[in-house]
Amino acid sequence: MQTNDTPADSLRERLIDTGVTLVDTEGAAALSLREIARRAGVSHGAPRRYFPTHLELLSAIARRGFEQLGERITRALADGGRDPRTQVATLARVYLDFAARNRGMYELMFRHDLLESGELGLRETSLPLFQVLTELVAAARLDTTPAVVAGALWANLHGVAQLWGWGSLQLAVSGEDIEPLLAAVLDAHLGPEPR
Repeated sequence: MQTNDTPADSLRERLIDTGVTLVDTEGAAALSLREIARRAGVSHGAPRRYFPTHLELLSAIARRGFEQLGERITRALADGGRDPRTQVATLARVYLDFAARNRGMYELMFRHDLLESGELGLRETSLPLFQVLTELVAAARLDTTPAVVAGALWANLHGVAQLWGWGSLQLAVSGEDIEPLLAAVLDAHLGPEPR
């Protein structure tokens, strides 16, 4: 297969790919410019040609995480039911599963310094995911301001993901099954499931 990538594009992508592999295997703390360059097989100054700041390289790696999460959500929603509440539950499960299976990437994706840096483009990758949640909430709960409920729901899911990842919730609820927590989160934000 022939590619139109220039050597610079290829090296840029290799640096990002190396960072993704590194964050997946060793966590966000391992993402130094020097270590990414070493593992990519280039000089420690090479990343600066494509990413003038460390923050820009981290942002490119985190963008991949948002893209992966977005692809998983899109696939799951296409395979799931059409009922809006079921779709919200599907999205929530994908989100929690992604956080559990990709701890390093999840941690990197939600670093405030990356998200707050407007020129790095993470908002353009993360906000469409929030928009999907908002639209599903609007369809599932007609009596509310969808963005506010979606924001509260997302904050709740994020807290569950973090506390579950740390092992705190398992101790607090004396269990290893996240489903009862997810059901409680959905009930709290969408109202009890009709029986």
